[in-house]
Amino acid sequence: MATIHERLKDADAGVRRIAVIDLPYTDEEDDIAPLLMEALADADADVRTEAAKALEGFEEPEVMAVLVTLLKDPHAGVREAVASTLGELKVPASAVHLSPYLVDADPGVRAAALRAVRALRVPEAFEPALDALTGEDANLRREAVGVLGYLKDPRALGALTQAAAHDADAEVRRVAVGALAFAGRSAEVSVHPALSRALADPVWQVREEAATTFAKLGSALAVPDLVRAMDDAYWQVRVKAARSLGKLKAKGGVDALAEALSHPVSNLRKEAVIALGEVGDPRGIAPLEQALHDSDPDVRKLAKLALATIQMARTDA
Repeated sequence: MATIHERLKDADAGVRRIAVIDLPYTDEEDDIAPLLMEALADADADVRTEAAKALEGFEEPEVMAVLVTLLKDPHAGVREAVASTLGELKVPASAVHLSPYLVDADPGVRAAALRAVRALRVPEAFEPALDALTGEDANLRREAVGVLGYLKDPRALGALTQAAAHDADAEVRRVAVGALAFAGRSAEVSVHPALSRALADPVWQVREEAATTFAKLGSALAVPDLVRAMDDAYWQVRVKAARSLGKLKAKGGVDALAEALSHPVSNLRKEAVIALGEVGDPRGIAPLEQALHDSDPDVRKLAKLALATIQMARTDA
């Protein structure tokens, strides 16, 4: 059988590509980084791409130095792989090398560059991300939302609310809804219409995200929307709505939470029980006492704890 060295030098690019993929898992070499860096100079773009991907676990300065040179590779797939690897390494020094690729002509490269700088919170990425949010490529828009959410710049709220409510791609809408959580109470009025619309989105994952984001905002404006969400056709959305009503201590949600205690899905009943305890309204006592006889032992246990919480609050008052 050919050794890894022989396969890396094989005349067949396909053989070399598979050798590069296998290299991180071989026991033939103690130090594989030099071999991977050497593969970055391969004549075949697919081999270079796999080498760039394989280097994401190596943080040595020499690896970084070789990788950044590949950001100028003529093959878009290689540039995308390098940008992704630099993002995984999360080395702040890579930001200056990645910045030019935030406006690369290839949307895949731009998306990878945005993804790479996201966790680094590079302020210079704001304008390219904002511009990318209006592009035709859905994956690019998703990465742009991620950058804007990490940067938490209030100037992005208008674009994010627009994306949350109207983007053609459901995943873009979902991540935009989640990104709006950084707005906080200071901007609750401006983002509320978009989140309210998202709670009626045709895709349930978007509705689920909206129910969660409302609680992160801490907005009392959300309570009527969350109460309506307790009638959602998907129990997963109801679970997040119940959780948010509890975190908001929404007394207006007591009736909806009590009704959820008869739902066939025990996960929803658990969340409703917990939420009633967090709300602490005495109207929740009777339904919680009924929950003490629930068929699910976890629901019964949580109901007991919720009742104790409400009783303690009443005693302290």
